[in-house]
Amino acid sequence: MGSLYRRDIYLWSQEQSAALRKAAGAGSNLPVDWENVAEEIESVGNSERLALTSQIARIIEHLMKLDASPAQGPRRGWISTILDAQREIEDVLESSPSLRREVPAIVAKQIPRVRRSVGIKLKLYDETPTVDLETLSYSPEQVLGWHPDP
Repeated sequence: MGSLYRRDIYLWSQEQSAALRKAAGAGSNLPVDWENVAEEIESVGNSERLALTSQIARIIEHLMKLDASPAQGPRRGWISTILDAQREIEDVLESSPSLRREVPAIVAKQIPRVRRSVGIKLKLYDETPTVDLETLSYSPEQVLGWHPDP
């Protein structure tokens, strides 16, 4: 089990929390708060998933700003943010490779949420988008593998 923990924290947390709940259901008489211990272990993996989701949303937001904002000044900052978020995603997927299979669903769920947020943010700066935000969409490969043009 220790090697799974080192290979994939998310998968380990899911398996361990399920095992604890199973032990609790089997009537173990050990003085353990089974459900809360299981929830705490599960939360370790959930925090990895939340970090992944957050960084994916961050990338999508900045890709949309690059594609839709007429502003030129902040572009280098947006590019830098994308590259930083991609690096952080690499770290998360290295510690929890099983989360890679969730990337497509996370990207699909975040696009409409981020689209609304970007629309509001552009209005706050009195910017008119250069493209219809509703047309902006990105694949998981674009989110994870985007890089600036040389």
